[in-house]
Amino acid sequence: MSRIGRAPIVIPAGVELKISKGNLVEVNGPKGSLVQQIDPDIELVMDNGVLEVKRPNDQIRFRSMHGLYRSLLNNMVTGVSTGFQKELELVGVGFRASNTGNLLELALGYSHPIYFYIPDDLVLETINEKGKNPVIRLSGIDKQLLGQVAAKIKAFRKPEPYKGKGVRFVGEEVRRKMGKTAGKK
Repeated sequence: MSRIGRAPIVIPAGVELKISKGNLVEVNGPKGSLVQQIDPDIELVMDNGVLEVKRPNDQIRFRSMHGLYRSLLNNMVTGVSTGFQKELELVGVGFRASNTGNLLELALGYSHPIYFYIPDDLVLETINEKGKNPVIRLSGIDKQLLGQVAAKIKAFRKPEPYKGKGVRFVGEEVRRKMGKTAGKK
């Protein structure tokens, strides 16, 4: 049995979960609402504010979907109740970030600025404190969308291994390599 799939999902107060025909799940909460289509063969059992995901048998197809759908549903419940947040840090001399609404402007050492539009479902905030690296803070209720947008921003300038310059997640460790060494004479 999948350890993740077996774990029950506790529905917090203020969150409403609807399961319609064909396993279309809609989760409503104080932060918003999310919809996810679940495979019709997977059984969803709701009992006293606890949701359980069950599979019909131990075929490889059902085993692979069991933990996946449980994680997706848990992320939906967490997203509409508390939300998710990711922070990206710009490490490098002259690297800057600013935003106008959901339009992000990045200066990452290229000859031109990079403009990137953040989807309306996410909230964008840029923090530029003197003496510290600029930080981009993304928050929203959809964990998949949040991770995808954060990865796209990081891909504009990945951290390089020699000086560590680039866009990285706050707290991320970048493996560094040794530079050139002087040869013996």
